[in-house]
Parts: sequence; C-alpha cells; structure tokens
Amino acid sequence: MRNSLIKVAYLIITLSLAVSCDRLLFIDNEDFLVVTKYIKPNTGEDVSKQIQRLIDNNPNRTLYFPDGEYCIASPIRTSSDPHKSVSLKLSNYAIIKAINNWPIGSAMVALGAKDYTNDIFTPGSNYFLEGGIIDGSGIAKGISIDSGRETSIRNVSIKDVSVGIHILKGINNGSSDCDIENVNIVGNDDVESIGIIIEGNDNTFSNMRIARVHIGVKVSSSGNHLCKIHPLYYGNGIKDYDTSCGFIDEVGDNWYEFCYSDEFSVGFVSHGHNSIYDNCYAFWYSNRGNKHVAFKADGVFNSYLTNFKVGFTSYNFVENNIVLEEVIKGGRGVISGLHITNEQYLTDKTHLKYMK
Repeated sequence: MRNSLIKVAYLIITLSLAVSCDRLLFIDNEDFLVVTKYIKPNTGEDVSKQIQRLIDNNPNRTLYFPDGEYCIASPIRTSSDPHKSVSLKLSNYAIIKAINNWPIGSAMVALGAKDYTNDIFTPGSNYFLEGGIIDGSGIAKGISIDSGRETSIRNVSIKDVSVGIHILKGINNGSSDCDIENVNIVGNDDVESIGIIIEGNDNTFSNMRIARVHIGVKVSSSGNHLCKIHPLYYGNGIKDYDTSCGFIDEVGDNWYEFCYSDEFSVGFVSHGHNSIYDNCYAFWYSNRGNKHVAFKADGVFNSYLTNFKVGFTSYNFVENNIVLEEVIKGGRGVISGLHITNEQYLTDKTHLKYMK
C-alpha cells in the first residue's frame, strides 16, 4: 500500500512538473517568435526572403534569433507603422551576414523602411534592434533608421561595414528621435568608410566605440546628444590619413560630452556653427601624417569648448601640432578649462585668443 502511494505521489509530481515546463515553454514562445522554428541557420544560403516573410506576417511581435549565422543577400526591412512594426532581438552570438552581390549603398537592416508613419501614440511605435552581430563582409552598410519616432538600437556589434549606422531624415519634420546605445562598430578599412552618419534631428548616442573607419562620426543635423563616443583610427591600411577625422559637425546646435577622437588627423571639425563640446578629448600617440589638429573651425570658430583636453606624446614628430585651426578669423567661440599634455610639442597658438 505504501509503495502504491509513493508511486501515485511520484506520478502527480512528474505530471505537475511536465505541465509547469509546458507552461514555461508556452510563455517563452508567446514572448518571442523564435526564427529557427522556420529558418535554418549556418547553411551559407540566402535566408533574407524567409526573414522578410516572418517580419511581414508577424506584426507587433519580437523576432528572436538564436546563436548561428543567418546569411542575407538583400536588405531586411521593418515597418514604422505601429500596427505593423516588429522588434528584432539577437542572441549574443547570432550573426546576420551579407553575402553574394550585395546592392551598393544598402543597409543590411533598414529599420522603419516600410510604411513611413509619424505616430508615437499607438502602441508599437517603440520598436528596436538588440544584440548580436551585423557582419557587412566588407561591402554592406550595417544598420539604417529610415523613419519612425522611437527607434532604438542597443547592445549590437557591427563588423566589417562601409557605414556602421545611418540615421536618415525623420518623418517628424526631419526629426528621427532615435536612441542608440552600447554599440561597437568596426569599418572596412576603406577611405570612404564612416562609423555613424546622422541626417535626422534629435537623437541620442551613448557608449560607443568605432574603429577602422576614415571618418568616425558625421553629423548633418541638429539637436543631437553624443556621450562617451570613442572613434579610433586603427591600423595602417587606410590611405589619405591627413583627411581623416574623428567628428564632423556640419550644422551645429549639437552637444558632445566625453567624446574622444583617438589618433585621427583632425579630432573635431565644425563648419562655423555653435555646438557644445564638454569634457572632450583629442589624442595622438604616433607620427602619422603632416598635421595633428584637435579642433578645426572650417569657417569661423563659434563653438564652446569646456574642459577640453589635447594630448601629444614624444612620438609626435610631425610638422604641425595644433589645438585650434580656424579657416576664417573673427569667431565668437570660447575655450575654457583647456588641458594640454606635452604642450612643448605645440606649433601654433591660435587657441589663446579664445581662452576664457
């Protein structure tokens, strides 16, 4: 009798655990649409059409990509319509890789590229791309944000791309209102390579490292906040070093905070506008090129540099080491709290007249 009771109790516990496990699996499947139920990774074959079908047929779902390589020969495009939007979540070792004759100038993942919609009130407007690796194979752009208002890119590694992230003009009178954080970008070591291109207004960028590019960040819009962005000029493969630049600001009214231009010929460029550079840093540890410029005013100098730091080392055997280069004199800019490491290597004193 006792053994029978033990067997019954064991059976009840086993069934309870089975039901609990089923419920957990059911809940997990409800939380994410797991793409490997429909697509087989690691085949080397193009799965872009299959991924696109999953995106188009599963509005307001999060598509989860487990570890593995997913090859695509054409861009993946999501919708900015809150009723049709999806989020893409990749595991840490999931790789989306460009293959074959990739269309020139196209991003591998184009967020909000379908059904342009200016709507932050309907649930579904806050779609994202999170995690994993975007591998451009040296030919593709990485990620673009084509439209939308609350798009987010986070915790992504973007490798071997011509352009890492491209923010297009937004649907809201040019405002794209994106949030980009914890992203690493590695370019393709080409003279045309750029880490980030920003054309839409009112975006935030934080905690990013960029390498193997000729231009770190190119900003062609206003209202952007860039914090803890670190582009590094890397390796000897990139030609035309003297035209390399960490940050280019073409419009002004942007805020740079703790941004670090590392080893580019020119650290920061402003086209005569009044952006704010707070606790930013330009540093060189080699003798590449003919000139090292921390800040270049491509026009008059109207920017505000606070607690700006410039660093040279004993390896800086170049003709010109410059804190500020101004193309047109007579700007209204201000430099306060300037710190210079190895000031004896400076070859120009233009910055002194703007010191406060």
